[in-house]
Amino acid sequence: MFSLNGSDESFTHTQPIHNEQKEHKMTTTAAQPITSAGYFGEFGGSFVPEPIQKLLDELETTFNASKDDPEFIAQYHQLLAQYAGRETPLYYAESLTRYLGGARVYLKREDLNHLGSHKLNNVLGQILLAKRMGKTRVIAETGAGQHGVATAAAAARFGMQCDIYMGAVDAQRQQLNVFRMELMGATVHAVEDGTATLKNAVDAAFAAWMNDLDAFYVLGSAVGPHPYPSIVHEFQKIISVESRRQILEQEGRLPDAVIACVGGGSNAIGAFSQYIDDENVSLIGVEATGKGLDTPLHAATMEKGRIGIIDGMKTYSLFDDNGEIAEVYSISAGLDYPGVGPEHAFLKDSGRVEYTGATDDEAVDALVTLSKTEGILPAIESSHALAEAIKRAPHMSPDQIIIVNVSGRGDKDVQQVKDYLAQRA
Repeated sequence: MFSLNGSDESFTHTQPIHNEQKEHKMTTTAAQPITSAGYFGEFGGSFVPEPIQKLLDELETTFNASKDDPEFIAQYHQLLAQYAGRETPLYYAESLTRYLGGARVYLKREDLNHLGSHKLNNVLGQILLAKRMGKTRVIAETGAGQHGVATAAAAARFGMQCDIYMGAVDAQRQQLNVFRMELMGATVHAVEDGTATLKNAVDAAFAAWMNDLDAFYVLGSAVGPHPYPSIVHEFQKIISVESRRQILEQEGRLPDAVIACVGGGSNAIGAFSQYIDDENVSLIGVEATGKGLDTPLHAATMEKGRIGIIDGMKTYSLFDDNGEIAEVYSISAGLDYPGVGPEHAFLKDSGRVEYTGATDDEAVDALVTLSKTEGILPAIESSHALAEAIKRAPHMSPDQIIIVNVSGRGDKDVQQVKDYLAQRA
């Protein structure tokens, strides 16, 4: 299996490879300091082979020059409005609120973004960076397929060759998204290595990048070596830029809590970004606890992980007894990742964000509940966040407010949920 240190072994928690300290300015808040080389406190950095580091340095230079460039910003926001269809609504879920009792529940409707998830927010930004760098081919990994679909679409829009790497298990359970990617001209590579899920897709995508250093890697989550976590944060923060303004317009005040699911953490970092300095707003990230924390069948990195090196970054990760990256499990193809973004690791240790979990059963029940009360079919990933809201809302007062980030729609999950419910009956 390929690993980011260029050897035949996976990274373990004792294998730092590349950690050049390099000062640069980044947009931050007091709660999320970025020090040198993209560190969030002690988390982050860039642990990669030298050929990749040179590409990352070039990417960082382009990103820093672009994110404050009025022409780039205007083009990005024009695409968000006219191609992605933003802004997305902040919807008061009146029927769900009445059903649960307690706090008023609002849904940030990223499921209504073009292609059905938040992923396009980040992909459009990265594709524009790729074009500025003169790239003609893009490579991406995908779990549930939503990032792959977004990358395939943006590559089609800009006339770029596109190769998507997806674990064979994920490809089987997300056949609809595989076909969508292929329909838009992408080549989808099913990865059979290891557990044939997201971590293996990441390894395969980085291996493909090593074999074509002229390509551009469109990384889908807030993970990986610097500057990717900062890039993904920058392009996903639109979620909370909008929701913060929307809740002030609708309620005249900020929410009491914002809840989002966490795998690698892109939708959650976008949902949390503009509330981090608002100490009275609770931020809750919900991981996949699968079949339960008393079993090995989970992806609860924050609850069960320890600090180490994974996919070019220092962060929390799940390791087995031999110090190897552990196999993980979730009903959700988008949450079965053994690590987490370094900014989330920092937010956990700083105490600013509370990280909890939802089991497969809880997520499926939440999906069914929202479908039956509001006629909204959420992605199984987003349903983990909904499950936490369903637990909390009845114990809160009617004058309190929860925002749940519905990161994607659940069309892709219908057959899987149908089968799951049939087996559980």
